[in-house]
Amino acid sequence: MLLRALLLFQILYTVYQGHYSFETGIPGVNLPNVLFAVTLVAILARSEKDALHGEPALLKPAIVVFFVALLQAFVLAQLVAPGNFMLDVNYLRNALLSPLLYFMYLRCRQDLPTTRLLIIAVLAVAALAGLQAVRQGLDYGIGTFNETHRASGPFGADYRDANRAGIYYAIFLPMFIGLALFMRKQRLWRLASIVGIALVAMAILVTYSRQSYFIAIAGAVLLLLRRNVVFAVVLGAALVSMSSLLPDSVTQRVAETKQRDTHGAEVLDESTTSRWEIWSGAIAMWSEHPLGVGLNRFKTQIGNYSSHKGYDAHNFYVLTLAEMGVQGLAALLFVFYALFRLSGFLRRNVPPDDPEARALAVAFTVTTISAALGNLYGSPFLENNVFGTYWVLCGLLERYMRLKMGSRPAAEDTAEVSAQERMLERFPLLERSLPGLRRPSGGGS
Repeated sequence: MLLRALLLFQILYTVYQGHYSFETGIPGVNLPNVLFAVTLVAILARSEKDALHGEPALLKPAIVVFFVALLQAFVLAQLVAPGNFMLDVNYLRNALLSPLLYFMYLRCRQDLPTTRLLIIAVLAVAALAGLQAVRQGLDYGIGTFNETHRASGPFGADYRDANRAGIYYAIFLPMFIGLALFMRKQRLWRLASIVGIALVAMAILVTYSRQSYFIAIAGAVLLLLRRNVVFAVVLGAALVSMSSLLPDSVTQRVAETKQRDTHGAEVLDESTTSRWEIWSGAIAMWSEHPLGVGLNRFKTQIGNYSSHKGYDAHNFYVLTLAEMGVQGLAALLFVFYALFRLSGFLRRNVPPDDPEARALAVAFTVTTISAALGNLYGSPFLENNVFGTYWVLCGLLERYMRLKMGSRPAAEDTAEVSAQERMLERFPLLERSLPGLRRPSGGGS
């Protein structure tokens, strides 16, 4: 009971750690670290053997390679451009923590019903975070777009963290859409999923994050096409016709991507233009430092290669190349390759006639695509409050499917034995004509 409570609380606090932060007073140690350590001790204290004992962790090789790349970049930063050592240690610690949640929840020693409960908890927390953003958006008002009136939910104190919030919501939206589309006969599930869709979709709107709009639409289209092409086309046409019903602030925000200069020519807005300049500077930075400038050194170095001093890369792949070199980028791509392999493993091992498992497997695949897209125009990959529960979901879904697989053979063997017994009862001479065919009980003439 205590372990279950700790696992549930960690899911909640992972998202809300920035909203409710507590300092331990110990350098390099914060509450998420303490909570992780306490939960790990509770798991290791369980005396019974885990049901997945001996089963490989599908993401382990990729995560280990990525960790090695992070450590190499950390050492490089200390050698080439030493700065605040404890600040760098904290950055590395946070970077390592999120993927470790995958291992924790994969090996959490919970049975199938509890694993399922933990998956529901991840989605419930996403819906709760969405509700908080919706409330902020309504408090601000959605009549006219205002840069400082962008909702950030539990991911920050003000509009500066709205893009981060938008990416989180866009990542988890496909999970709700998938459950609603593929669980047609489970009315309670569908109703809960529709509520989740409404909350998370509205949360995306009030963040005014244009990248999140694109990711959310792309994820929804992929799931609709997977469900039914004709249905996807009809629904898509209906949604396009209803776009005029969106708040003016949303359409205004999207329209700002392209503007007119003083000569009337169409140009990109300043935010978009600055990103291209930063990315060009990042490539120049990497060209000068092929091994990377070191972990957490991009902001201090980008001013030497562009006019945007102290800026983030706004693209985690570009950031990784600049800080960790080609080897770091290769390690990151290996991680995403492993994540897509995990999604393939889930889809291939869905038990027959199990709409819940099928919905989770298909939805997770699109969620992973959304996670990859979320790092193209932002860099939240190492941020625990944004990606932490995604890693939790990875561990839980792998555990969920392996537990399903473990319970399947017994049922299949029982069905096979029952069919064999019925055949022998109907055709008793078969046992004499086919000596290899025997009753399970050992009886026979």
